[in-house]
Formats: sequence, C-alpha cells, structure tokens
Amino acid sequence: MSTVEGEDALLLAAAKSPKARRRRLRSIVLALTAQYTIVAVIVGLSLAGILRYAVTPQIVARFEAIEAALKRLPAP
Repeated sequence: MSTVEGEDALLLAAAKSPKARRRRLRSIVLALTAQYTIVAVIVGLSLAGILRYAVTPQIVARFEAIEAALKRLPAP
C-alpha cells in the first residue's frame, strides 16, 4: 500500500504544478496586456494631439487658400 500511496502523492504533486503555472502565466499575460494598453493609449493621445494642433491648421489653411483662389477665377 505504501507504494500506491507514494505514487498517488507524486500524481497529486504533478497535478498541482500546472495550476500554479497557469496562474503565473495568466498574471504575466495580464501584466503585458495592461502595459500594451497603457502604451497604446499614450501613443494614441500623443498622435491625436499632434494632428490636432500641428497638422490640422496647415490643412485648413491650404483649403482656405484653394477656396480663395477658386473665388478669384472668372465665372464661365
């Protein structure tokens, strides 16, 4: 009986190991996902700010210049 109990103990010890690995892996994946999300939000907000305050006025100025040039054209 002692050999059977010993084998059962080894099986139980082996069965507990993947759960700990899964928990550790889950926490690592969660941490990496959180870091990725935070970095993506920061980069997105930076890009939106750059577009809003640097690029958009230039685009609007170009369209206004085109509009003014089209108004100066003689009517057909």
